[in-house]
Amino acid sequence: MRTVSHATPLRRAPVQRRSAERLTRILDACADLLDEVGYDALSTRAVALRADVPIGSVYRFFGNKRQMADALAQRNLERYAERVTERLTETDAGPDAGPDAGPDARPGAGPDGGGGWRGALDAVLDEYLTMKRTAPGFSLIDFGNQIPVGDRHAVPNHRVAERLTELLSGYLGRRPDDDLRRVFLVAVETADTLVQLAFRVAPNGDEKIIEEARELLRAYLGRVLD
Repeated sequence: MRTVSHATPLRRAPVQRRSAERLTRILDACADLLDEVGYDALSTRAVALRADVPIGSVYRFFGNKRQMADALAQRNLERYAERVTERLTETDAGPDAGPDAGPDARPGAGPDGGGGWRGALDAVLDEYLTMKRTAPGFSLIDFGNQIPVGDRHAVPNHRVAERLTELLSGYLGRRPDDDLRRVFLVAVETADTLVQLAFRVAPNGDEKIIEEARELLRAYLGRVLD
């Protein structure tokens, strides 16, 4: 399976700390304004005003609002990966990770014998739902599938699946080969479609649809990973 690369949307990467802090303020302002006015009404000038930076500072990093939204989507993915990693680390430190596990036990390998994939699935889905409900701008942008709003395309889900393969292959004790990449891509596409449906049905995500999605993913991954 082809690995999907994603070039940075930044015109120029920040070098100094002050420049990096300014970029953070710009992306934070972009996220807040997306929640307030939506993508269509978003403008680089409004972002500059909200971030309290000169308009030239915005154009130093981005040529237009699409590039700015792409950068926010990329930051969302990085933060999501950090949240999932932290959740899995907490799982490793839980009651199943005791001294009886032995030195050769795989991380996350619990009594279900599934290499910890059920716990990993919960971490992946729960952290996405949390960001969907709480992270500024995430409900419109997420990882880039909605830029511009309503224009869904495949590349962001390939990027998410690739990142999850990197994160979870070692945790599950599996090689990050094409088969595992395909499994995660199918799971990501399925979860994305059903979560979007849940949030169309209810503003905060219809819990029954989310649970149906979780059960469907468990059945699929159980057939493949057990």
